[in-house]
Amino acid sequence: MRPNLPLAVLALGLFTASSVLPALARSGREEISPAEEQTFPYDADIPGCQDTGVLEKVSTQFAEKEAKFWNSSLTIVSYERIERTAWRPYGVDFIPRRYCSALATTSDGVRRKVDYSVRESLGIIGSTWGVDFCVHGLDRNNAYAYATACRMARP
Repeated sequence: MRPNLPLAVLALGLFTASSVLPALARSGREEISPAEEQTFPYDADIPGCQDTGVLEKVSTQFAEKEAKFWNSSLTIVSYERIERTAWRPYGVDFIPRRYCSALATTSDGVRRKVDYSVRESLGIIGSTWGVDFCVHGLDRNNAYAYATACRMARP
């Protein structure tokens, strides 16, 4: 029985490549370039969770969504227990994001948890910071846009 020469050469080449590549690989620490030092840099200067502009934007977008898509007059009346849940949880080389949660009272008198994030340059055409939010119990999209219990709105 003759050995298959092309198969033997391929196996030898794969073995050689697999033994050399780990030596050439760089550590993850060397590859990270902070968002502030990228070609189009970010400055990581975004408002905090309790900033009135952020809370206003969440309230306005919530009321708009309720009126436009659900034919509801529901609005957010007040916020309490506002806290930051994460700051740049995906690392310094990603777009700066601040994740927050709060307890909101809606116009029907019910208190609901709100998860929201403030993201740099993700507002109107990238010119300002943007907000993404999910109100627990009111993610009525049939496909659950934020998964169950607003899981996708959190880090």
